Amino acid sequence: MTDRDEMDQEDEELNDEDGGETDQQGGRSGTLSFLAGMVLGALVGAGVALLMAPERGTVTRRKLKKLVTRMRDDTRDRLEDWRDDVKAELKRRRREIRERIER
Repeated sequence: MTDRDEMDQEDEELNDEDGGETDQQGGRSGTLSFLAGMVLGALVGAGVALLMAPERGTVTRRKLKKLVTRMRDDTRDRLEDWRDDVKAELKRRRREIRERIER
């Protein structure tokens, strides 16, 4: 057995012992790695944003608050439009079904 084979066997034994979830290739599940990468990326991005911010914190927070409020209002409007469209489509289909039944 080569050194490489021994290392692979030790890795497999460690994976089996800790009960970690594995994927089809025998490696750790990518979900945990993905989530850890997302958290790390968010932290690094926030740090860079703070260091590179061109304005004072109060100004940035005010702009951010306005942006979030605008996005919330836009989302609410779009959801209301979507809801109205769904209601109209349901009403149309009900009418269509009633007409077919009456024939």
